[in-house]
Amino acid sequence: MVTLQLRQLDVPEGQRLLLHDVNWTEFEAILEELGEHRSTRIAYNNGLLEIMAPLPEHEADKEIIGDLLKALLEELDIEFLTLGSTTFKNSVMLKGIEPDQCFYIQNEAVVRGKKRLDLTIDPPPDLALEIDITARTHPETYAALGVPELWRRVDQTIRIYQLQAEKYIEVAESPTFPGWSLHTEIPSYIKQSRSDGRNQTMRAFRQWVRQCLDEPRK
Repeated sequence: MVTLQLRQLDVPEGQRLLLHDVNWTEFEAILEELGEHRSTRIAYNNGLLEIMAPLPEHEADKEIIGDLLKALLEELDIEFLTLGSTTFKNSVMLKGIEPDQCFYIQNEAVVRGKKRLDLTIDPPPDLALEIDITARTHPETYAALGVPELWRRVDQTIRIYQLQAEKYIEVAESPTFPGWSLHTEIPSYIKQSRSDGRNQTMRAFRQWVRQCLDEPRK
């Protein structure tokens, strides 16, 4: 048997590495060795470990979508907590995932101030975001962990899924933001950010949100 050190492995941008037959103890040891300050993302499902290195385009989309959602929540005066690519894991289910971005919204008060989260006792994020440039989303893992809402950036679109009976069903609007046409509006602001820059785009988005709030809702 050949034994390799993690430092010997180099995952190119946009590529992924699959490790089979990784038990939970080995998974925890790998996470510790990889450390928290890294560019790779992981997903673990009952012995199969995936390590992926995102592309710059992937990271850019993640940041602007996350910023747009934060701005919307601020304009709506809704408390929230973002935890980025925090590792969420459940040792009972033998599953672990690192979203591109995640939000505690409905359960923000429940986890507020906690330094460590344990999904065997704590709630999962209310909304997780995945950028599917390299087709990395693991909906079965998010569903098993009980994440109520999953967003996927696919090509130039936003696809929104709601957890129903332990499965994700694609829906026309976010259950967290009913009445808001985010799946059509957010892609247009992503496109705008590539030509006008982040700050101008954020100002335009906030203006749109305020105009919608001033108008009678249907």
